[in-house]
Amino acid sequence: MPIRTRSDALFAAALEHIPGGVNSPVRAFRGVGGDPFFVDSAQGARITDVDGNTFIDYVGTWGPAILGHAHPKIVAAVQAAAVRGTSFGIPNPAEVAMAWRVKEFVPSVQKVRFCNSGTEATMSAIRLARGFTRRDKIIKFDGCYHGHADSLLVKAGSGALTLGCPDSAGVPADLARHTLVLPFNDADAVTAAFAAHGPGIAALIVEGVPANAGLYLPKPGYHELLTHLCRDAGTVFIFDEVMTGFRLAKGGAQELYGLTPDLSCFGKIIGGGLPVGAFGGRADIMDHLAPLGPVYQAGTLSGNPLAMAAGLAALDELAATDAYATLDALGRQLGAGMVDAAKAAGVTVTWQRLGSMFCGYFTEGPVWNLSDAMRSDRTKFAKFFHGMLAEGIYLAPSQFEAGFISTAHTPDDIDATVRAAAKVLRTI
Repeated sequence: MPIRTRSDALFAAALEHIPGGVNSPVRAFRGVGGDPFFVDSAQGARITDVDGNTFIDYVGTWGPAILGHAHPKIVAAVQAAAVRGTSFGIPNPAEVAMAWRVKEFVPSVQKVRFCNSGTEATMSAIRLARGFTRRDKIIKFDGCYHGHADSLLVKAGSGALTLGCPDSAGVPADLARHTLVLPFNDADAVTAAFAAHGPGIAALIVEGVPANAGLYLPKPGYHELLTHLCRDAGTVFIFDEVMTGFRLAKGGAQELYGLTPDLSCFGKIIGGGLPVGAFGGRADIMDHLAPLGPVYQAGTLSGNPLAMAAGLAALDELAATDAYATLDALGRQLGAGMVDAAKAAGVTVTWQRLGSMFCGYFTEGPVWNLSDAMRSDRTKFAKFFHGMLAEGIYLAPSQFEAGFISTAHTPDDIDATVRAAAKVLRTI
């Protein structure tokens, strides 16, 4: 097992100063047991902790590190921007360049506004949809996590699900009652909801590919159904691409599925590893934002020059290379290897993957929604997680999180991961 002397000391100190010792719940290892380690540095596809242990990393800072950690072009862009100033609170040219780049990648975006996180993006998109339609109700899907804004912490995924409390204390019942929560991939349920509440539904928000309860894919035609129901009811269709945007394709999940949502939410990759979020879409809706319209949204650090520089470097590199073909090939290699390893060990695992995103559930398939995902044997996952960690492979410390591959991973890294999995699976 890796030595954890310094990490253990740091975590003990963190518990004295930070709630739970972490600044984001899923980092706490509550879903797998044990204590988290502390990172000292990261380079390419590897992270090194404060005790000198090195791991092949499939968390990738929860998605942004699509080019790997400390990519030279991103580092150089941030260094050059920092010399000119780290924050202005005044418009800067990089904001315009990034807006143009987002619109180039994602044709449904006619106008875009930047903020500081995916939570801010989804929260603002919901407010904008309500202001635009003058309606109150929204539809979300169980297990889909759209950040920790009050309206969206109802049957959420990600850390809330990992901790066993999908709903959060502090969310007023009067606010939560405006959120209709439906099972994902259930065409009858969403059709019935629109039949009952259509004239009062301001927005429907859905992840491009739900990736906060593991990873499950939309059934054929499901996203198209959501689009049609929204259009018929005058409901704003919000596509949450905070995870999938610029990762599954240049144009995100909406490119893969041939969709044109009314609003889209972004984050992760467009910050190149720095804090960033964005939401954009139809110009007539976006123009309801202040200072043009009555919907207020603001942020002192929005369009931060360092984040814009890092994001531009990341998107430019993705545009200039065959990154998506590389990522898909690595994903296929990992998936095939993990399926074979599970079969050889006699362990039931349902492997789900799309492009460079993946999840393995310790249950019989298929897994189409949260109810299916919850059948997964979390005790086996915890044993698998710690076994892989001991072999130098870092996976997300929760059954209900997706894994991410970067262009910095190599076929040899994938082979090493599969060999480790084959060894660990034989022990659980």
